[in-house]
Amino acid sequence: MNSYPAELLVQLAPVMFVAGLDVQAQQPPGNAPPTPSTEQTPAARQDPFYILSARLKDALSVQRKIGVWQPEKSKTFQVIFVNKDASFPPRKLLRPEDPQHSAAHSPLSPLTPTSPLYPDGIIAPIWIRKHTTLLPSVFVMFMRIFESPPAQAGQDDREREAEERRRDTELSAEIAHRKKSTNERGIKLTVVLMASRRMLDDPTLDGRLTYIRRQSGLDPRAALFVLSPVSQAEIGDFVRSLQDALWEPALEYYTNHSKRVRRKRNRHSQVASYQLPLTPMASAGIARPLRPEGWTVRYEYKMACFAEFRMEDQVALKHYQDAYSTLIIMFGSTAILPPRTKRWAEAKVLADCINVKIVKLYLYNNEHSLALSHQNSHMRKFADFSRGWGIGEETFEFWSWLARQHRVFAELLEQGTRSTLKIPSPYPTPAPSAALLAAQSLEASQMGLEAMRVLGLNPNQALQHPGFYYYMAARCTERRRERFMTALESESEGHQTNSPGFINEKKVDHLAIVLELYTRAYELFRKWNPQNTQNPGRLTLWIAYRIAQTYYDSGKFDMAVRFFERIAKTYRRESWGSLLHPLLSQWYACAQQLGDVELSVRLLVEMLAYGANASEDDPDALQDDLLAVLKSTVPSVTDEPLVVDLSESKSILDTSVVFWDPEVDVGIPAPFQLILSSQHNVSLSSIPFTSLAIHFNTDVPPVVVRHSQADPDAEVPSVQRFDLGQIQLIPASPDTHEVEAALRWAAGSTIVLTGSVSSGTPTQISVSKLVFTIKESNWWIEVPIVPRAAQLEHALTAPRWLCSVDPPRFVPIRREDHTTVKVRWRNHRIQVAISHDGPAYIGEEFPIEINITNEDERELDVVLDVLLQPTEIDEAVNYVAMDDQRSTSLLKAVACGVLAPGASVLKKLYLANDGAPGERVIDISVQSQSTAQATTQQQPVSPTSPTSPSAPPLLDKTETLRTLAVPAVDPIEVEHTVVYRRPTRPQPGLADLETFESCKRDEAAAVEAVVTSTLRVVASSGLVIENVTLHRQDHKSASVVDCSVPEEDFSGEWLAGDELCNRCRVSVVPDEDHPADPIAGPGEYEVTWRRLMSDGSHGSRSTTRLPLPSLTPPSDGLIALLDAPTTARLHAPIPLRLTIRNLHPTRTATATVQLEPDATADAFVVAGLRHGRVPILLPGQEESVTWNLIPVECGLVKIPRVKVLDRRNAVQVAGAGAGVGQPGGGGAQGTQGAVESQAEGEEVEVVDVRWDERPERVEDEEGNEVKVVKGRDGYVLVLP
Repeated sequence: MNSYPAELLVQLAPVMFVAGLDVQAQQPPGNAPPTPSTEQTPAARQDPFYILSARLKDALSVQRKIGVWQPEKSKTFQVIFVNKDASFPPRKLLRPEDPQHSAAHSPLSPLTPTSPLYPDGIIAPIWIRKHTTLLPSVFVMFMRIFESPPAQAGQDDREREAEERRRDTELSAEIAHRKKSTNERGIKLTVVLMASRRMLDDPTLDGRLTYIRRQSGLDPRAALFVLSPVSQAEIGDFVRSLQDALWEPALEYYTNHSKRVRRKRNRHSQVASYQLPLTPMASAGIARPLRPEGWTVRYEYKMACFAEFRMEDQVALKHYQDAYSTLIIMFGSTAILPPRTKRWAEAKVLADCINVKIVKLYLYNNEHSLALSHQNSHMRKFADFSRGWGIGEETFEFWSWLARQHRVFAELLEQGTRSTLKIPSPYPTPAPSAALLAAQSLEASQMGLEAMRVLGLNPNQALQHPGFYYYMAARCTERRRERFMTALESESEGHQTNSPGFINEKKVDHLAIVLELYTRAYELFRKWNPQNTQNPGRLTLWIAYRIAQTYYDSGKFDMAVRFFERIAKTYRRESWGSLLHPLLSQWYACAQQLGDVELSVRLLVEMLAYGANASEDDPDALQDDLLAVLKSTVPSVTDEPLVVDLSESKSILDTSVVFWDPEVDVGIPAPFQLILSSQHNVSLSSIPFTSLAIHFNTDVPPVVVRHSQADPDAEVPSVQRFDLGQIQLIPASPDTHEVEAALRWAAGSTIVLTGSVSSGTPTQISVSKLVFTIKESNWWIEVPIVPRAAQLEHALTAPRWLCSVDPPRFVPIRREDHTTVKVRWRNHRIQVAISHDGPAYIGEEFPIEINITNEDERELDVVLDVLLQPTEIDEAVNYVAMDDQRSTSLLKAVACGVLAPGASVLKKLYLANDGAPGERVIDISVQSQSTAQATTQQQPVSPTSPTSPSAPPLLDKTETLRTLAVPAVDPIEVEHTVVYRRPTRPQPGLADLETFESCKRDEAAAVEAVVTSTLRVVASSGLVIENVTLHRQDHKSASVVDCSVPEEDFSGEWLAGDELCNRCRVSVVPDEDHPADPIAGPGEYEVTWRRLMSDGSHGSRSTTRLPLPSLTPPSDGLIALLDAPTTARLHAPIPLRLTIRNLHPTRTATATVQLEPDATADAFVVAGLRHGRVPILLPGQEESVTWNLIPVECGLVKIPRVKVLDRRNAVQVAGAGAGVGQPGGGGAQGTQGAVESQAEGEEVEVVDVRWDERPERVEDEEGNEVKVVKGRDGYVLVLP
């Protein structure tokens, strides 16, 4: 920004003049004038008012610094320290008493002949300087109020008061004189009286202050302050309060100026413009007044400045835009502003500075796109103007101005980013959440902006960090230098150019400016784009490359070499060949200028590798340059080779190592090919390669290929093949393996070296590096090359294997690990046979036979590992056992012994299964190791064979894997059928005390369950059942009464499909609190069995446990049990007993019994109750009714039907029926019939105890129990 006047660029702020702080020491009581010696004494410096003045000066001087970027809107002034008698510049040239004063103008007005703007100037930087350094908005004057010395004995108070009044009058006169000058310019005057703390407590202080204010004519508001010596913190508070009090008067001062300027602008806009001359040349030498457009620019600029003084950025921006647009109109006409004139140059500087102001105000408001758009528009408009002025892209003036615009913009952004400016990120914002979208639903404009960002962003419309614009300024400066050099060539050819611009341009050091701009851009790029894995910093390296080029152009070759070294590392690593080619060429030129022959040779070899500056038309150019250097120079060291390391860059030849087999056995040769190809545009036929050393990854001497060529002038074939022979690596031969071959490559030719390698021990073989040796004159150069799997440019091309030389034919190798071969021990010939009689049964130890046979000619030590894979089957508990080992997962290192050739061993593995059926998976690993002693030769250096003392030796070991899936099934399946019977024995009474004992079962609620269990043999091989036993597990809710198992013998052979049946009775007492909960079975069946083998033998004894099912007995309410004999004799009486039980837990029962004999076949004579009522039954109580029946017929006779009714609700139903039957009730006949039927009572189920069988408890969807009622008539067999 130094190319523009600072006054036109700085941020304007209200100006405050401060006077009176130069008196640093307190005056003596007599107010004698201080002498210089008095002011410099240490005692004077300890004066409290000296300290107060110094602190005030420090606090006021740091309020606001003059700068271009100051977006803060705090109430702080730009403070300038002046003397008390400081004068202001005159408003007009004539004094006010002059009669021509009203018609006079400002000394800086274009209408004043002595003005630097006369007659057609617009604005001058001195006008800004006047308002920032010569005219304040407020004037603050610090003064000392007179303080009388402490009163002494005999001193008259009237004399002291008179002295104070006299001093106050003098002080008021001095203030009034200063007040007069400030009132003439509308400047606010504020006086700060400094007094001691003793003075503040004086009761006469208020009266004295009032007298001073009235005598001096100070304003009643914010015009008079009193300050005593205070601390530094209190000084800051005072300064802030002082600025807050004077802020409004300062703004009013600049507002009045704006109103005055606006009135002048309005007057000028009403004046008719004069007639333009036809051409600018017609008015040559004639002073033309400023046109109305110029006055508009002048007044708009002034109003913008005054708005900026008031901190009104939006108002200032509007006036700056109006001034700028009017300037653009003026530049559009060469009649108004003729090019290359003084006023034209001033207006152009003014336009550039106004553009900076507009851009800065946009950035203050975070309107980055508008700021960048205005900057680009300014450069585009004036570029178009420049073409019309004859200052187009072909002139250095154009690029000088464009570079200045980029640099000023970069400096503005740099200052802003150091403060509050945030450069927006060009990357799309992450997808907002649903809550954020809901919150932004009302902000349509913001949503539209975000949507456009997602769609895309033009890079030219994205604000970059300052480094980018420094880079653009450097590029424009380079163009400026190019145009200047063209002008110099024209001048040397006889075209004289005596323009002042060209003469000044000769004094400019263009390269120094370019270096400065590129260096600044490089630093900012590193700051804003730190290098990491996601951002490699390629543009930063490109700028560094431009810096190196500039150093090269300026002749600083050593600095250029430093940059080239740093840049080339990244370009090599990332394989940027297109960028490395020009870099290597210039680097080589720098090395030539510096006379560094070793560096020149290194660079030439690397240029041969990349093919830099090489073409297919002249493939020998690079090797000719290298040969010329080797023949004409001498290295600094001749007894040691010059190693040209190309590990980070491209190799001089494209190398490819291909092994035909991925693995070979020990002692078996592994064929390989080493393919060396030159580039299509680089010839190496003249490079004096003397030898090629092939290094393997083992610690053996390299294979050396010596150059041998019968006819050096013969044409190099496109494909050559040379045989390396058989190479024994381990054990290595003490002699170096050497062969001869023609080590010459034409452009695009290939040499294929074929051979085979073998090893006596297991290892991994690969070619670690190739070393080419070049010897010419005194030069001895070694170029090591590390073979790579695939070059970047051939990453999608498969490696090749040469099959035929004439014609050349290659076979692609479709294998990733083609660069290495693994040498392993020959696998042992172990035969593993597994046999078993599947499937396995749950509950048994299933035998599996493993037969291991040594079919190898070596003696082998065999161990066995067994892994039982975990299963996903629930409740499955498995284990494997062999010899003395047993585990649920892994049997480790089961010894099988040493097997001689042809010997075998049989191991038996037991698999125990428990729980649910399913498939069990077993992995069997047979590990064999040769018992022969390992050789003591040196181990090869390879990743698979470490040479540390603690590393294990390589063993001749082979592992044979087998996987076995064994299905496990249940040998026996069981099916349970459960029915429930009601007990027929008498129930204990309600008053029976035994029922209340805790250990006594509740026989009243007991139910008898009959469990019928059917055991079915499902084992396919059949079973030998030895015993079936029921293990009772009685508990308080269920107990086994009897069982049929002890009475039956189930031992014997049972085949698949055979069934066994058993029945047991269980007494069940449901829980009173939770009657619906299932009750665990009171025992389990234990079946002892053996597997029936295929040869008729029996397997190991196994046990299967089958638990009794859980019991869920149904519940009863009021029930009637009918007990009749099964047979009877004719005419012999038999009893018929009816037991009515109330099993409801809370409800009583009122039952009636009615005997209804069959009228059609009356086979019995009945003696007993025909129709009667049973006493009320309490919960848990029962009553019995007995009849005597005398059969009178023989045969199967039906007994009389007994009907039991529960009349508990009969009275309630009868009352409801009486209400329904009243007259007038429409449709009551059907309801009356229903009520009458219910009034008889609810029929109770009568159960014949001889056929009493009920299923388990059944519930509906709502959880209510469903009653299952089976009606059945009772019969008696009557015998004669």
